Amino acid sequence: MRSALILCLLGSTAIAGDPRFEPRDAPHHVYSGGWEHFVGGGVATIDCNADALPDLYVAGGDNPAQLMRNTSSPSVSFVADTPDTLALTGVIGAYPLNIDGDTHADLVILRVGPDAIMRGIGDCQFEPFDLGFQSGDHWTTAFSATWETGQTLPTLAFGTYVDRADPKGPFQTCDDTLLYRPDGDVYGTPETLSPGYCALSMLFSDWSRDGRADLRVSNDRHYYVRGGQEQMWAMEDTPRLYTAEEGWKPYSIWGMGIASRDMNGDGFSDVYLTSMGDQKFQYFDPETGGPTYVDATYARGTTAHRPHLGEDGRPSTGWHAAFGDVNNDGRDDVFVAKGNVEQMPDAAMQDPNTLLIQGIDGVFTEMAGPAGLASMARSRGAALADFNRDGLLDLAVVNRRVPMEIYENVTDGGNWLSVQLTGAHPNTSAIGAHIEVCAPHGTDCQTREVTVGGGHAGGILGNHHFGLGDLSAARLQVIWPDLSKTDWQDVSVNEKVIVNR
Repeated sequence: MRSALILCLLGSTAIAGDPRFEPRDAPHHVYSGGWEHFVGGGVATIDCNADALPDLYVAGGDNPAQLMRNTSSPSVSFVADTPDTLALTGVIGAYPLNIDGDTHADLVILRVGPDAIMRGIGDCQFEPFDLGFQSGDHWTTAFSATWETGQTLPTLAFGTYVDRADPKGPFQTCDDTLLYRPDGDVYGTPETLSPGYCALSMLFSDWSRDGRADLRVSNDRHYYVRGGQEQMWAMEDTPRLYTAEEGWKPYSIWGMGIASRDMNGDGFSDVYLTSMGDQKFQYFDPETGGPTYVDATYARGTTAHRPHLGEDGRPSTGWHAAFGDVNNDGRDDVFVAKGNVEQMPDAAMQDPNTLLIQGIDGVFTEMAGPAGLASMARSRGAALADFNRDGLLDLAVVNRRVPMEIYENVTDGGNWLSVQLTGAHPNTSAIGAHIEVCAPHGTDCQTREVTVGGGHAGGILGNHHFGLGDLSAARLQVIWPDLSKTDWQDVSVNEKVIVNR
């Protein structure tokens, strides 16, 4: 019966109009650098001063990374205000994560060189975290985190790209994934997940809804060349790769980013994978009992395989991908940041960003051009979030070698709901929880898994946005990471709801 939501919530089109975004002034910031910064350029979305407005920490590559305070009131605006501890160079990307369960979110910073974990201490100030964490001189391009049962610190996974010290490189010299499992209240020597196939995105996800998150890794075929594939690590006492006999389908792409969302109403997360060439939208298949994902048909309109504007007909290169209902019609849409790696001759040089709007029939239509988002810059990381608390998802895009862009969503949209979770200490962000927002009769639901990771070199920590179309009321339930559930509660639309454990 869950799939009926696609007809119940998603059948509402009278209120929601076509998406429209307007550019807003952004602090000057450019992600730049040579070969080691062809990839990366991520942005972390974090409320670092507890004013309920999401701030941005933006990778700079050879330039210093910048913290941008959110000053939206009511129009979207930001000012640069970077403390010395965050003005680092060599930054590929960053992810927000509340590691110690206090009232301030922290930052995990990915670098060409030693990675850093910075503790939030309030008012957008940060200091090095004393957790015993030791990072080597890696080229780190991917990250995800989860809480394993009984631990007081999260488990951290870092994806390293090419081993720069290998004289045989760069081709077929992919570095390994590093897994930091806590030892009490500190981190020791990381476990090595090998083979590594040049990870550019990774995501812990409870794909089976059994309370344990496994690690999905998207890898870049450009450097592993042959013999590699996408990976799913079973997070057992000794992590191991899932096999084809268990339902995992071998899959080789130029993997850049992962987005995850239940898109067919069955309660299980599906995935969108970016690549050079077509982008891959895959549904989870619960019938096999294993981590099986099946490509959506070409007719769904999700491949976004060539530029939709201009005269360059060569294949597109996708980087950051994000699901989100940008016009609040009750159907999740997809944003993809695009741009040539640098001068790849087989890929489009004029490659506008993509905005795929889902119709009532489940088919996606490219609307970045009319929506005002079809930038021709070499885009990399992005953040799709409600910057000014008006119930519409806004957008920040990091570009290579040209200034980043910020857009305010001015769509005449439908109704919405914002959900803030406070989980049990120390996992106060409730990573691993599932949120169900349902039509008033309480059965057919949109399901959202709370994760940290995925995207391309950056992610979001904050409220969870649901578009509701013309629903005038909804019901809400939270399934916490230990699989306990809240009672169903009736909620009003167009407001923020806080759920405490």
